[in-house]
Amino acid sequence: MATPLLSSAARILGLGLGFGLVAAPDAFAKKADGEGVPVYVKVLDGEGEPVSTAVVRHPDEADRHRVNALTGEWFASVLYLPDGSEMIFTPGMSITLEVSAPGYMTQIVAYDIRKRKNKIEITLPPLPIEVEEEIEEPLIQFGRDRPRDVGGAGPAN
Repeated sequence: MATPLLSSAARILGLGLGFGLVAAPDAFAKKADGEGVPVYVKVLDGEGEPVSTAVVRHPDEADRHRVNALTGEWFASVLYLPDGSEMIFTPGMSITLEVSAPGYMTQIVAYDIRKRKNKIEITLPPLPIEVEEEIEEPLIQFGRDRPRDVGGAGPAN
């Protein structure tokens, strides 16, 4: 025979679990107004390593968004446009993103947003810069940097 304390605790736990199973789906099923679908962008170089200096930008947006320096990732569910309006990412919407980094060619990507798993991997190719010979820096002299005249008379004593 179970003690009354244990039996009432079991009933409370059973009711709590039952209530949680009934109430939890409704609590998390709907998103609040103004929340969009998150879109994840991962920027990699040709060898599959994250590009820590990359930025992601929408063509209509003025701000550039830096990626995480360790992972090369950026994510958002809404963008704020210069006119003060919001661009909330919704399923079925198509977005265009510009991804750039110093030393790499800029990539422009068009993406159709889905309900889930919006993960984009972008590989940036390096800029084709070839240095055939060493560049010699020109010698620029300012007025006070001219070499002194060594010739002529010495100082007056």
